[in-house]
Amino acid sequence: MLERIITKANEIVWNPGLVVLLIAAGLYFSFRTRFVQVRRFGLMIKNLFSKKKDSRGITSFEAFCLALSGRVGTGNIVGVATAIAFGGPGAVFWMWVVAFFGASTAFVESTLAQIYKFPHESGYRGGPFSFIEKGLGKKWIGVVFAVITILSCGIFLCTVQSNGVSSAINNAFSVSPLVSGLVLAAVLGLVIVGGVKRIANVASYVTPFMAIGYIIMSLVVIGFHIDKVPAVFVSIFTNAFGINPICGGIIGSTIAMGVKRGIFSNEAGQGTGAIVSAATDVDHPAQQGLAQAFSVYVDTILVCTATALMILCSGTFNILGADGQMLYAGAPELANNYVNYTQSAVDSVFSGFGGRFVSVAMAFFVFTTIMAYYFYAETSIIYLFGGKGSRKEKIAIRILQALMLGAVVFGAVKEADMIWQLGDIGVGLMAWVTVISILLLCPKAIKALKEYEQSL
Repeated sequence: MLERIITKANEIVWNPGLVVLLIAAGLYFSFRTRFVQVRRFGLMIKNLFSKKKDSRGITSFEAFCLALSGRVGTGNIVGVATAIAFGGPGAVFWMWVVAFFGASTAFVESTLAQIYKFPHESGYRGGPFSFIEKGLGKKWIGVVFAVITILSCGIFLCTVQSNGVSSAINNAFSVSPLVSGLVLAAVLGLVIVGGVKRIANVASYVTPFMAIGYIIMSLVVIGFHIDKVPAVFVSIFTNAFGINPICGGIIGSTIAMGVKRGIFSNEAGQGTGAIVSAATDVDHPAQQGLAQAFSVYVDTILVCTATALMILCSGTFNILGADGQMLYAGAPELANNYVNYTQSAVDSVFSGFGGRFVSVAMAFFVFTTIMAYYFYAETSIIYLFGGKGSRKEKIAIRILQALMLGAVVFGAVKEADMIWQLGDIGVGLMAWVTVISILLLCPKAIKALKEYEQSL
């Protein structure tokens, strides 16, 4: 009964309207900003290293790493694998589309977060709930968004992340999922009790290291299958539009899975990047908008593509129809063990090493991602309690920490399909509220961009 309810809720939240809304919003923001994600690409990188003005905020680079740690997680390994399994190679193309247009969405939401941020004893805070209340004058919607964020990031998405890493570690080292969950929860607890500065500091060291290491390994694997690369790109583009007969009958799933897994991975329009952006101290709001737009590129164009090319070049994947029938059996022995698609891809070059490498990568990805999730949920609690650092606020934060660590352990031992659906529901709800809000407030971000460009 519970699984049926969750499945139905997921279908309602992720109806075709949301897919259309996300793509349409990205197109709209791209045209309104005159494709800022292309015009100001160099400035995106430059703004990563702008220095903060005082001790209340974190630096742009710390915010970039913290946001990237939230974006780079199981979605880059397991999410890409499931997108290929249910949408075929063409799903990768739609992930690219979401990333390209999503970069403009990330710019708008992050710029707005800077405009409407508020001070707190722990530093600057803010996000969609702030610009919904102050920009749209709809406090009750801001409150609803904050509650959704706490549930989604504090519980649902944590279970998704811990489930992914426990599965990977179990595949590689035969370690009990319960043990993996308990260890992850213990290490995570040591970091999150230190507050935003400790979280940002850890993210600024761990995130670049893990992303670069993973991309280097993927390049090595792809290099060993270099003769397959041209055919892989052909399959991505032909399957994206249903031209290939194998995936012609699942074109709807191809687009939906590409968009869904794309937004799950890069979080553009979800509102979480905006929460991190509000914590930074920069000279102009548009600077942080540009920095966060770049993080979308790194997540999807680099890390997600690295995973996809490894899997597709190695042939370690299956494609399933809507009825569960196997349309393509590149690795029938893997069944629906999606994380093993990536592990087997590495094993195709380094026999016996793939599982271990992906498990370690997943552990780093998940650890930093859940750190970011905690920051999103904690900021939501601070907003709900007025940002005054009251005793009730501190108690609520302690309760959040306990629930979140419990969710990590719970997710590690639960079945993957149900956990993924819970995560999708949370992402979808946040995206609905955020995208509609930033569409209404877009003129503020456009004005900020023009002011910033005139000052250059």
